[in-house]
Amino acid sequence: MALWDRFKESASQMQTQLVAKKNDLKSGAFRDASMAMCALVAAAGGTSRAFGSGGGTVDAAERQRVAQLIATNDVLQNFPADDLRRRFEQNLDKLTADFAFGKVSVLQEIAKAKKKPAEARAVVQIGIVIGGADGDFDKDEQAVVREACYALDLPPHEFDL
Repeated sequence: MALWDRFKESASQMQTQLVAKKNDLKSGAFRDASMAMCALVAAAGGTSRAFGSGGGTVDAAERQRVAQLIATNDVLQNFPADDLRRRFEQNLDKLTADFAFGKVSVLQEIAKAKKKPAEARAVVQIGIVIGGADGDFDKDEQAVVREACYALDLPPHEFDL
């Protein structure tokens, strides 16, 4: 339980840091990378089958839960909610059609944020906040956020991954 409490505190601190940087997080690259990260975490957390050869499925409840988190996240309020949802859904569709192929495309989208280190870190933080919002930042979610760190040229240990 102590580990989970530590994670909740860390996720809370990350959200606070994100809100503090909100005015610096307005670029299209940040928007696109954030929605790609949200879709990647949703696909990883929605089902462990996402990593199987047949591709992943994300149930409607998981899709709705993440879409709601996107719509209510203070940092993402810089962008129109319907635009964010459309981008999230497009990325999720790629992942559910063919997880392995879709993941390559989604990680390329995430990598667009690496030119600005503050945006790159914010994208990882959003992934952690979204992943842990249901009370369980599981190993599959952690693994895809770790992969995103590599795509962004960030060391995963910086985020305790």
